[in-house]
Amino acid sequence: MIKVNHLHKYYGDLHVLNNVNLEIAQGEITSIVGASGAGKTTLLQILGTLDKASNPKESVVEINHTNLHHLSKKELARFRNQQIGFIFQFNQLLPEFTAIENVCIPAFIADKSKSEAEKSAKELLSFLNLEQRMHHKPSELSGGEQQRVAVARALMNNPKIILADEPSGNLDSESAENLHQLFFKLREEFGQTFVIVTHNEQLANMADRKLTMIDGSIAQ
Repeated sequence: MIKVNHLHKYYGDLHVLNNVNLEIAQGEITSIVGASGAGKTTLLQILGTLDKASNPKESVVEINHTNLHHLSKKELARFRNQQIGFIFQFNQLLPEFTAIENVCIPAFIADKSKSEAEKSAKELLSFLNLEQRMHHKPSELSGGEQQRVAVARALMNNPKIILADEPSGNLDSESAENLHQLFFKLREEFGQTFVIVTHNEQLANMADRKLTMIDGSIAQ
């Protein structure tokens, strides 16, 4: 599902990713751990098409048999919308919109009708036990509820891959535990591939495979 070969990333003279090689199978839950500054988030951003390799001609970043280096900016945006779901530490919900409106946004970007988008959003929010909260704004939701709304938004277009960057880092221990269990429930229900950057050792150790990044490389 994910294949990365010989990936390098520089920011000026700073060598953030150093010859990263990685393969992740379909349906696998992979955690990535490491000290701050090790390159974890940069790798996730490149996998999510939010950033690019510094050596596109010599490297491969492939998702679902598509080499991201071969896509135009417009094609990358479409690919991101259809194939990838994002879950962030700070849920990035739009405060002026209700839960269901936030969840519908990826569908609207994909030019789905309002009725189709709302039907899917209601199904996802119900699956996540938020059917009584879908017309509440983020300020009216608990931290755990907000993050579940963000999960529903990430699932909206039925993406093949979910990328999560410190998804439980802003939650209390009980909400964090519930979120961790939810990822495995989602994998069983929808079959998505998860790549999770985390400092939470419990979550990292629950994954099918835990990778450690050190100084921009994945430790062997």
